[in-house]
Amino acid sequence: MKRDMRATELYREIEDLCKSLRQPGTGQISDAAEANVSRDGRRTVFAGVIVDKLEGLPPTRICSTDLVTGDTRVLTFGPNMDRSPKFSPDGTRVAFLSDREKSGDFQLYLLDPPSGAVQHTQRVDGWVEYLQWSPDGARILLGVAGHGADIAGGQGAETSKQVAEALPSWLPFVETGDETYRWRSTWVYDVASGAVRRVSRAHTNVWECAWCGDKAFASVESAGPGEGLWYSAALHVTKLDADKGREIYKPIDQLGCLAASPSGHQLAIVEGVCSDRGIVAGELKLIDSKSGRARRVDTLGVDIAYVEWRSDRAVLVAGHRGFETVVGLIESVTATFTEVWSSRDISTGGVYVKVAGLNNTGDCVLIGEGFLRAPEIAVIRRGEYQTVKSFNLGYAAHVEAIDSVECRAWKAPDGLSIQGWLLRPKRKDSGALIMNVHGGPVSLLHSVWLGRGGALFLMLAKKGYTIFFPNPRGSTGRGHDFARRVVGDMGGADAHDLLSGLDDLVTNGIADPHRLGVMGGSYGGFMASWLITQDPRFAAAVPVAPITNQVSGHLIGNIPHFVSLFLKDKYNNPGGQYFKRSPIMQAHKVKTPTLNVCGALDRCTPPEEAVQFHHALLENDIESVLVTYPEEGHGVRRWPAVIDYAARVIEWFDKHLRAKKS
Repeated sequence: MKRDMRATELYREIEDLCKSLRQPGTGQISDAAEANVSRDGRRTVFAGVIVDKLEGLPPTRICSTDLVTGDTRVLTFGPNMDRSPKFSPDGTRVAFLSDREKSGDFQLYLLDPPSGAVQHTQRVDGWVEYLQWSPDGARILLGVAGHGADIAGGQGAETSKQVAEALPSWLPFVETGDETYRWRSTWVYDVASGAVRRVSRAHTNVWECAWCGDKAFASVESAGPGEGLWYSAALHVTKLDADKGREIYKPIDQLGCLAASPSGHQLAIVEGVCSDRGIVAGELKLIDSKSGRARRVDTLGVDIAYVEWRSDRAVLVAGHRGFETVVGLIESVTATFTEVWSSRDISTGGVYVKVAGLNNTGDCVLIGEGFLRAPEIAVIRRGEYQTVKSFNLGYAAHVEAIDSVECRAWKAPDGLSIQGWLLRPKRKDSGALIMNVHGGPVSLLHSVWLGRGGALFLMLAKKGYTIFFPNPRGSTGRGHDFARRVVGDMGGADAHDLLSGLDDLVTNGIADPHRLGVMGGSYGGFMASWLITQDPRFAAAVPVAPITNQVSGHLIGNIPHFVSLFLKDKYNNPGGQYFKRSPIMQAHKVKTPTLNVCGALDRCTPPEEAVQFHHALLENDIESVLVTYPEEGHGVRRWPAVIDYAARVIEWFDKHLRAKKS
């Protein structure tokens, strides 16, 4: 495999596809996220992707769409990234985050939509991850991370940029584990005075916070900044001028999606067994902010991933149930859930669904998309989905390569029902099938736009590959018990869920047993490495950002609690699960040619994991290639690296799957 693929026909073909989907240099919006709605329900602001050239991370700008006419305008112009827009409660201003002054240094800005004037606020000591207006609009709550703190796995798992120091190049790096820049804190910006101050306590790490009324905030906190401590963080409430807060809820599992009623009397939070900070779905809990009394809400099988209080009694929620994306409304007094809308074909971007409320009856705005649908601003009114503004820049023509999208279900060896998606191409000359295993393991694959990154799966479909997206046990959308089945058994029954899904496809004449490929990232990277040590059926494998040695994954990575949680063991237990579930320990069984992919900056599955498996395969005379992207973290996200990555994956499968004879 060449180091430089840019002159190859395949690379140019993928580059042309990305240009068609993104229309670089034309000023057109090709993708969108983070929708927020004005109080009168007439306008939405969002982070729109406007590509100038295929370099770096896709840039975002604050954009606005009139929900009646569909008229869409670009409100900010960077440089770098403008994101996370939020209307003030009175709808007159928009607060947003931008790193326009220094890449990676996100700070708070205020925008006047009619004039386009932007006001820079006082800089905080660190970079701002998220913001929230107080209910009365007088203050803005800021979640601030120190420069040098780790970015969450779902966002790339890199170490954020530290403030540059004028030091000699020969000086060593020194790590003690308690560096002050690792901590996350809560700050408040006063709109009238323009002053900003830290309000969270010293020696407290705040992972997530939300206003609790106008003069207090609720937060998910731990006693230290290490990523592993997030897994045991608890819920606190703190008054703005208090010396200390109160712990009001200690969970069994992990917490996320924190939101408070306008009065601050009640909190809503999602609790569930989770793989990654910032990627939380599970059971919804309503918690009294004074007593800490918690009530579980029966959401009729929906794993909740989005929470928004619309009044002291109405809570807008969204989540996943099986193949469906679901929006619902909760009446907080009775803790009853009413389904507003659901769809198999339409979801939103990101790992889980996100929406934005229009009123107290469940109407909302979302950036809808699907396997066959480009991103679009849409509204749900009285349970009906309506497109307002589509960002289809040519996707419709390319998606014609997909003949059908099917929802599949099969029985695992223990009788558990497992689900997955199957994308069948119109061109079927190769008879090959590629199984892609999602990250997590607590995550899922839902109906998403295939145009992001290097449009890998869209290109695979155009080349005639059938694509299988399974959601094995541990996946979101099947309830708490289903997710918990992977805890302590990662690489066990979940692996058989995947293999039995392939058996089902072979039995039904959909998959050629001699032309099977497997790939995946993160947990999916582990599984792609693991499966080829357990079963010889695969003609090619592409593990991306894997853990292949559970001991080094625990000790080198920044989320050691993840490994101990999902293996239910300790790394110093000789012959225990850390040893038994490490692909490198069984590399001698592998017969499958393997393309190992990693990012040099990855903190949660460090590149050493891919390196170890690559060398173990070579020692056992198995064809193996290691590709390390020097500017990438957890997964490949930047152009033109995403194009290069897609080209290498397709080249690998073309080499090993098309050559196989039935």
